[in-house]
Amino acid sequence: MSGAAARFREILERPGAVVAPGVFDGLSAHLARRAGFPAIYASGGAIARSLGLPDLGLATMTEVVDRLREIVEAAGDVPVLADGDTGHGTALHVRRTVRSSERTGLAGLHIEDQGFPKRCGHLEGKTLIPVEEMAAKIAAARSACSNPAFVIAARTDAIAVEGFERAMQRAEAYKQAGADLLFVEAPESEDQIAEIGRRLPRPRMINMFRGGRSPFLPAERLEALGFDLFIVPSDLQRAVIKAMSTVLEAIRQDGDSGAVADLLAPLPDRDEAVGHDDWLAWADRFGG
Repeated sequence: MSGAAARFREILERPGAVVAPGVFDGLSAHLARRAGFPAIYASGGAIARSLGLPDLGLATMTEVVDRLREIVEAAGDVPVLADGDTGHGTALHVRRTVRSSERTGLAGLHIEDQGFPKRCGHLEGKTLIPVEEMAAKIAAARSACSNPAFVIAARTDAIAVEGFERAMQRAEAYKQAGADLLFVEAPESEDQIAEIGRRLPRPRMINMFRGGRSPFLPAERLEALGFDLFIVPSDLQRAVIKAMSTVLEAIRQDGDSGAVADLLAPLPDRDEAVGHDDWLAWADRFGG
């Protein structure tokens, strides 16, 4: 097996917890690659917000796949795991979602067991589909893959709806249905996090950021508890939202951004961030 999916599987098998930042467009993926991360996470919520939409399953499959194509290209040889939300519908929709996503060059995709309208995993008001329906979606996703290395991850949001034990049962059922990677969303205590690491088969992933429903644990602690992948979905976008809002307010008040100039990348850094000089060197090499 070769390609991004095989590289991602190799990364998951290495000792240590891999940290994957959440990206939402070509620029954020490019910057994450340049920063040296071994894997990148394409956040469905962040992609939706970049379209001016809330994270409620409103972005269509084709809109998301178009964005994933940009992200994968910008990520270069760094494997990308993407948020597949609910698979955009039934097992029938999951088939098209997986096939379309796989063609972008993604390393893998995770699918969750929420009903509609879906919610951010750390917000209230979630509903779930029956475990049998979700297991069928995972089996459909596995069957739809043309590359056997493509990673199918199963996410359950059951802790907030049905309780911790039921979430564990769901995760085990999804593993039996063919999931390669297990993702129990929003554990509510360090004890729950430790139980996930102790009871569920590897590889395991977790969503970890400050301010969510889960207690924040550093990568070293998550590694000790048995997690293989640690995603940070929205920190980059939250930074962008705050910085852009601050700069916009300065421009609105003063007519320019001089008061917040320290938030702006110098012009040379702006261009260097996307390989401007490399592209020009290529043009010179081949005569434009």
